[in-house]
Formats: sequence, structure tokens, C-alpha cells
Amino acid sequence: MATAAQATDDQLFPQTPGVVSFTYRREFERDVAGTLDHIRSLGMTDIELSNLFGRTAADIRTLLDERGMHCSSYGVGYADLQDSTDAVAAAAKTLGARFVRVAWVPHEPPFDHRQALDAAAAFNRVGSRLRSEHNLTLCYHNHGYEFVPHGGGTLFDLIIQNTDPAEVGFELDILWTFFPGQDPAQLLRRYPDRFHLMHLKDLRRGVVGDLSGSTARENDVALGDGQLNLPDILRAARESSIEHYYIEDESPSTADQVPRSLAYLALLR
Repeated sequence: MATAAQATDDQLFPQTPGVVSFTYRREFERDVAGTLDHIRSLGMTDIELSNLFGRTAADIRTLLDERGMHCSSYGVGYADLQDSTDAVAAAAKTLGARFVRVAWVPHEPPFDHRQALDAAAAFNRVGSRLRSEHNLTLCYHNHGYEFVPHGGGTLFDLIIQNTDPAEVGFELDILWTFFPGQDPAQLLRRYPDRFHLMHLKDLRRGVVGDLSGSTARENDVALGDGQLNLPDILRAARESSIEHYYIEDESPSTADQVPRSLAYLALLR
């Protein structure tokens, strides 16, 4: 019979993941403290905040501290990242975050070579300021539209290859990698030192993706119920520079799906 220690060693994902605030956006809009209590009751203490929900960063930090929780990543918009860099950094540091994340580059579809290079230049510029002036790390979160073929790879490859690893990291959203036809595990193995954060998600079976960066919210399903090869992705992640994993469930069924996602991760061997 396996000991408890051996059972833990056999687990593919032994830690408890964090959660993205967007998962509980409706609940946070109604009751910030109560939503944090609910997240804490599920065993999750690490949160990526994409919104302050009408509170100040100091207010949120107090609520987190009172519950033994922490914010590791603070998500902001592309314009604020560039135009309000110091204010973004101040909020991130007040929250206790080490990472500042941006998840969308405004663009005229289709995303193209010039837009990709412009984004890379902006990330290098702001990432340098965040690191040197504030000791924060900028991460760009892929959203699917960046996987337009380019040369022998994609425009996402172009962004990675044109950003300075010392200034710019990445957050791998595995659904928004799979949806446009890419393999998240392969991407991690190609760039094992560039990704620091990961969104754990799964895509409803039968859904065919595209390069739009958009799909119905209902197509987010509990981990293990969908199309993604999560064991292979997590094996690749263990050999990468990923530091924080967050469940992100955009569906209207989080009350049922998030606990099932947690149970799935705990049972993976």
C-alpha cells in the first residue's frame, strides 16, 4: 500500500492552483469579500486579479491578507500598461503581485506582422521600466489571434523571438493556444524559459477553433471534460519556468465546474 508521501510523489499536479478573478467576475461585482471567502473555502489562496471591482488596491490587499491569500499577478489593459505604467506598477506592488499581465493587443483583424512587431517593441519598452524601476515582471497572455502562420512558425513565435527574455515573460493560456490549432505542450517545450504563468482551461469536445480569439463562454468546460491533453501539458510545464497556475473558467457554470476541475487535478497521476 502506498504511503501518503508516495501518493503525493505520484501526483502529476501536487499543488493547489490559483484562480483568475475573471472566473468569478459576476460574484466579485456583487460581493468582493464574500467571493474571496468562497475561493478560500475551495482551498485556493493564489489569485490573479484582472479587476479591482470598484475597490482600491489597498482595500483588496487588506481583504487578501485577512484571509491568508495573495495576489501574484495583476492584469491590466494594453493602453494602461503603456500610458499609466507607474500607476499600474504602484497598484501591482500594493496588491503584492510580482507579475503584471496584459492579455490583448488592440488590432485590426487579421493580426499581422507589423502589429506583432509593434507589440513586441511596446512589451520590451514597458517591461524594461517595470523591471528596472519597480522590480516587476511583465507577462503577455496569448489569446489565439497571434498564431497566424509566419515564416516557419507563427506571429506568436515572432513576438517571443523579438522580446528580450530579461524584460518580457509570457502567460500561456492553454485554451487560447489549442483553439487556433497549436499544441500547448509543444509550445512549452519550444520555449521552456519564457513562460512564467499559466491559465488552466479546457475546451468543449466537438468545438472547432479558429484565429478569432473568441468562442462562446459555454465552451469552457471543467478540466478533463474537454479536448486538451492536460497530462502532457502539465508534464511539459513541470520542465518549464512556469511559477503560477490559475484556473480560468469563463462559463456560467463555475459553481459546478471549478470544484470538478480541482478534483481532476488532484487525481492526476
